[in-house]
Parts: sequence; structure tokens; C-alpha cells
Amino acid sequence: MSAPTAEARAVYGRVIDPEATLPGGGLLDELRAELTLSRHDDGDEPAGGDLDALRQAAAAWSAAQALRFRELYDPLDAETRAVLARRAALACAPLSLMSGAWLQWLSSPGNADDPAVLGMLALYASDLGVGNPRASRGDAYLPVLRHLGVSENAVPAGRLAADQRIDDGHFRMPAVLLATSRRPDDLTAEILGADLCLREVGLLPALTLVRAELPAVTRWDVVDPATRHASARTGLELALAAVEGLSRRDGEDAAARIVVGFRWALQALREWTDRLCAELTAACDPAFEMAELMRQRAREGSAYHHSFALEGRPLAEWLGDCRTDPAPMLAALSRSRLVRPGRPDRSPLVNGLVGEGGRMFRVFSPEDLQVVRRWIGALSGPAEGTPPAGAALDAARPLRLTAWHHDGDGRPPKDLREAYHLLLNRTDDPAVRRYAKEYVHGWLGRSRHGLDDAGTPLPARWTPRGLRPWLVEMHDRHSEAFEQGSGQELPSREALVDSTVQLAPLTLIDGAWLKGFTDYAHASSEVGHSLFDTYWDELGNGEARLNHPLIYREVLHEMGVDLPPTASRAFAEWEGFRDASFELPVYWLSIGRFPQTFMPEVLGLNLAMELSGVGGTYRRARLALKKYGFSTGFVDIHNTVDNVATGHSAWAADAIDTFLSSLTAAQGAGALDAAWERVRTGYRSLNPPTGFRARQAARRATRHAMTSR
Repeated sequence: MSAPTAEARAVYGRVIDPEATLPGGGLLDELRAELTLSRHDDGDEPAGGDLDALRQAAAAWSAAQALRFRELYDPLDAETRAVLARRAALACAPLSLMSGAWLQWLSSPGNADDPAVLGMLALYASDLGVGNPRASRGDAYLPVLRHLGVSENAVPAGRLAADQRIDDGHFRMPAVLLATSRRPDDLTAEILGADLCLREVGLLPALTLVRAELPAVTRWDVVDPATRHASARTGLELALAAVEGLSRRDGEDAAARIVVGFRWALQALREWTDRLCAELTAACDPAFEMAELMRQRAREGSAYHHSFALEGRPLAEWLGDCRTDPAPMLAALSRSRLVRPGRPDRSPLVNGLVGEGGRMFRVFSPEDLQVVRRWIGALSGPAEGTPPAGAALDAARPLRLTAWHHDGDGRPPKDLREAYHLLLNRTDDPAVRRYAKEYVHGWLGRSRHGLDDAGTPLPARWTPRGLRPWLVEMHDRHSEAFEQGSGQELPSREALVDSTVQLAPLTLIDGAWLKGFTDYAHASSEVGHSLFDTYWDELGNGEARLNHPLIYREVLHEMGVDLPPTASRAFAEWEGFRDASFELPVYWLSIGRFPQTFMPEVLGLNLAMELSGVGGTYRRARLALKKYGFSTGFVDIHNTVDNVATGHSAWAADAIDTFLSSLTAAQGAGALDAAWERVRTGYRSLNPPTGFRARQAARRATRHAMTSR
């Protein structure tokens, strides 16, 4: 393999974190420079900005490369085929395990009512297999690695960065794609262009070799990003629709940047595929993998074996030289008494020395021993001179993203209104992010105050029986309260309009507390898949007519209120809102940034939110809206989709049960009480106490968060 170029591997490991953020400034400039860098002048790609011509070129290139890999694979013996399948599967893992993840942040509370964004979200939801756990395209790839016995670093996918069997060059393209996903406000068009290229290419060419070796171990049609998955339309059709939607919205500039992203992806695929093909061709020679193994083991091995001589020289010295050139040592080893050329079963190197009583017991893994045996088996006889030792590949072109710090720290929001405006986007600066985390800590500190004495509806302890029985009981209480209050006077028209307007900063960001669960690591997980499904429902499943913020705007319009766009500064500064109307929305926007740090609290908040109106509040609101001739669509849709049997309330309860059951299995019962306390705090955080002591608790929690940064 190549000499290490840790940049791509390190970037991949960093940007795969669900709470990762990338600064603007110099790093954004570096990303843009990478995306616009042209490296192919061989005439195979059309010049200019003709997207259709580029699509045709990508499809033709993919077909030719698939044939190239099959022609490499077909003539080989079974053992060599298996070696190449294993190597190709590992090489494709950094990209394939995260298939579609670069789309994860394209939607945000500030653009959640934009039809173009809904098209992007539909594409992403399809990749995730929305509605089912572990149903993403990346999850479909995992059985391939498991069947080949190389999946030990595949879950979570961030572990791949530590897998030294995977050349650094195989991380380069996915590292760039995942880095762009953390700057969606700046690079949406380029992301969609690169994504379209990958759909047009379809199944990665090298995977045609793996599919030939393992035709039935997984659903290869799901691994192929161009195909249909969890949608009536194919991945390619959805990608085209997303590209067309953005081009309609943003015009020629977006169209040109889409081409930039497409061209970059095709060039990156060419470069990577050529290098992978060279690697697999070299690996047909057993000496190539043996040389790799020696390079990988040389550093630790050179600390030992000072007393064992190989051709008059300590083995430790030979191993020290292996870090740069293993050929001389392999030649000497092939001539030694440790090796019987062509006869691995008779060679002490892979028998007595590595057996239970041998001096090298467990030094080599079973996979390593297969490499050694294959090398010995390929030796035709006592070597004269130096046998082929697997020359190293040329180093992959390094990925140099170095500007990991902002040009400046920024400043925190001056008030709630500015915080609301700034937090609507995915990207931020360190000062805004600190503000958000401290705001959450303060809000939760207030929510914890007097928790055990407040009569919080959630039970004091969670049991393996789960929350479904409690959920049904709460629904009965809501219904009973509604019936008992049916004779109460409805609010006046003016009061109804005022409350509807004051709720707009909250309701127009419906689902904002779940935005962290759009991240690939959570969106298809056992705990997070239902939270993403809830988010997907809140935004209308990709359809503007079902989008909850748009439905709410229709009600406001009927009331004679036409608000500025949610993402605009004018919305946050609109004089018709009271400052207090931004307190809870800023909490939603803040906690949604930290899906891992505050996962128990988000789960509790989600349950409180989804259950809050079902059976009672929504029904009363419907009566008031109907009385004054306003549409009841918004409350009607929530009273159905939030239901406690098969709707969002049920999903919310199930997510908590899954989380706590998994926690108990992983950490034991001792971790349960603390986690349940946090879930209860999250539940109460929808409507925390407002008294003086509660406010004091909030200030203490905020100060503690500030001092423990």
C-alpha cells in the first residue's frame, strides 16, 4: 500500500461525528478549491457545463469500468478471487457504508417549507429506507463485509478510519463528500451535483467484482444508489428531481455549481477507481499482500527478535528496514529454514512458531496467516536473488484540509430574536454554538427543579414493560379532560388569532428538536429511525401540500396575517411577536444541534411534544377554529398523525423503550436510573416551571456549563 497520507483518513473520522461542525473561512475555501480543481484533460469528459453530456459520460465510464473489473476477476483461481473481493469490499466501505449521507443536513428549520428542499429530503429519506431501522443503503452494504469476515471496524462507520487494511486513498472521496455535508448552506448545489453523478454511475465499478463473488449475501439493488428504495421513484429519478428543483429556485448560478459538483465527483471516481484497479491487479501476486503485511507489522516487530539471526543479521534489523522496503527481508525469509517454498503446511513460519507453544503465538491474526500461507504457496522453490516482493503503490494524492479553525470566534446572539434567526441554519460559529449549549443547560436546569415534587406525568421509574400502557392511560386522561371541559367558553376571535400568531415562531419550525436525527448515524438506527420518520412526517413526506409549516401559514393567511419567510431576519424582528414567543423555539433549535449530548432529553421532549395535544387540546382548538370559519387542517392532521396507537406518540414511546433497553443491556441496570431521570427532565422541558427558584436553577446550570467548557 501507499505511504501513509493521514489527511483523508483523519478528515473522514472527524466529519462522520453527528455533532461535527466545520468552520467557514479558510476551510470552506479549501473545500471549494478541491471541488473546482480539474485533473482530467484526456478528453473523456465533455467540456463546459452540459449536464446531460456529463451524465452520459458517467454512465459510459461506469459500464466500461465494470467490464474492466470483471475481466480482471474472471480468469483468476478461487483463492485469488476471494482476496480481490475482500480488498475491493474494504476499499469501497468508507463510501458505501455512508451511501447518501452527504444529504443529511440539506434540510433545516429555516428552509423546511421550501419545495426544493422537500425534494432533497425525499431523496435522502429514500436512501435511509425511511420508517425502518437499519434499512439504509449503507446498512445493506454491511452484510458484504460480515460475510467476508472484515466487518470488525464497520460499526459505527467512524471506526473505519482506524482500519489499517484500508488505504488512505480510499477515504479521500467520502471524506470530501461528508465534509461538504457539514456546510450545506454554502455547498448545496455542489453536493447535489456530486450525488447525481454517483447515481448515474450506479453500483461502484469495483463492486461488480464483489457481487460476482457474493451474489446473494445482500440486496445489491439497495446498495446501488440509482435504484428504487423506499419510494415509488428510483434514486436517480429523485436525484434529478432535486437538481431540477434547486435549478428552478436559484437559476443559472445553481445550475453551474451543480455541474461543478458532478464534474468533481466523476473526476474523483476516475482517480480512485484507477488506483483501486492497480491495487487489485498488484494483489493478484501474493508477494504484494505479504509485503503490505511486513510494512504494517515492522514497527512493533522491530522491537523484538534481536537474538534471532536471519542470514547473519538480527531479525529486528531486517524488520526495521521493512518499514520502507520489505523486499530484501522477504527474499532472505524465503531462503530460510522457516519457509518451505510451495509448501505452507510444512513451513515452521505458519505452523510451530505460531502455534500455542510457539514464540509467535497470536502475533499474526487468522487473516494474516492466510496472507503468509498464500505467499509461501506461490514460491516455486529456493529463491535465487530477490523474489517479487510487491512494490508499494504510488501514494494517493493527499487531501489537505488544514484550516480547522474559524477566522474568528464570532459573537453570541445579542437577544432571543437574533438567536432564533442564527440558529435556524445548520452552520454556525463557535460563539453561537456555545450560546446554544449553554441555553439548553439552563433550560434543563430549570426543568429539573422540583421534578420529583411536581407531579410529572411520567412514572417515577421505568420498567421493561415499557411506556405503551402509560401512553394509553394518558390519552384517556386527555379525552376525559376534553369531555369535562366541553361546556367551557371558547376563546374570542381576537384571542384565537393572537395565540395563533404568537405560536408561529414555534410551529413554523415543527420538528426542530429532531433535526439532529437527520444525521446518517441516527436516522436509520434502532432508536433514531422513528424520530427521523417523525421529522419526515412533520415536513410533509416531501410534499408541500402536507408540510406542516405551510399548512400553518395558510391558517395565518386566513386570519389576515402574512409573515415574512421564516429564515429571514425580518421574521425574527417582526413587531407582532412578543419576545417571550421565542423562548421555547430557541430551546428547540438549540437542543436539536446536539443529538448525542442530549439524547435522553430529546427523547423525553419528543414524547411530551407528540402527546401534548392528542385527544384533548387539538380537539378544543378545532372547535375554536371552526367557530370563526378558519381551516382546521393543521390540528386535524396532528390529532391523527400523533395518535397513541400507530402515530408519533407511539413512536416516541417506543424510541424511549428501545433506548433504555439497549442502555441496560450495554451498561447494566445501574445506568438506567440516571438515564430515566434525564428522559423525565426532557419531558418536563416542554413546559418547565417559571418561578423564582426555577429561574435560579437555570442560572446555576448555565454558569456550570460555562465554567466546564
